Amino acid sequence: MSFCKEVREDFKDSWESSFHHPFVTGLADGTLPEDVFRYYVMQDAYYLTHFAKVQALGAVKATDLQMTRAFAHHAEQTCAAELSLHESFMQILGVTEAEWETFEPSPSAYAYVSHMYRAAQGDVADVLAALLPCYWLYYEIGIHLQGATPDNPIYQRWIATYGSEWFATLVEEQKDRMDRLAEDVSPARLQELKAHFKRSTYYEWHFWEQAWTQEKWTIKSEVSVHER
Repeated sequence: MSFCKEVREDFKDSWESSFHHPFVTGLADGTLPEDVFRYYVMQDAYYLTHFAKVQALGAVKATDLQMTRAFAHHAEQTCAAELSLHESFMQILGVTEAEWETFEPSPSAYAYVSHMYRAAQGDVADVLAALLPCYWLYYEIGIHLQGATPDNPIYQRWIATYGSEWFATLVEEQKDRMDRLAEDVSPARLQELKAHFKRSTYYEWHFWEQAWTQEKWTIKSEVSVHER
């Protein structure tokens, strides 16, 4: 069984839980509060800025020029296509320059980005194992939501982008590359790559959750330390 088939099966429950998160189902039926989507877009712009940089690290760590070119192309695609999509969303949603000046990533967004950079301390296989869930899960959600007709045109555009043939080509290319990089590695090495993938899958679910709750850097406790 290939690496991608193995991890899709190994982490099926956590992977498919994203399909049923209220953020995702709210996108599909149009009930997602717009302020929640606005929060998500700002956090995702932060995430994608670093996603592109980690893709560029993949280009540096690539084992041949063809792979270097592919990772560099993916980094450029992230910057040109996905960030321009978010810029148009931000204009529609009324995000101001003043808000960007005071923007702070949520704890979950910050942790996800930190995880990617930590994985990128390894080789190109480590880089791709950490990046792949974002590509692949978004595509599966785009396909899962095909046929959805939310009233909000922004949500329609989001669904159309990630269920598109253009995005499918990028996903399949990276899945094929991941399978090749994971061929004939030792069992210990395979577990390292799976751990990167698993953690990114975990953070993908928490990315919906941090937007849904508009997560803040605060600690709430119903029981004080002195009452314990």
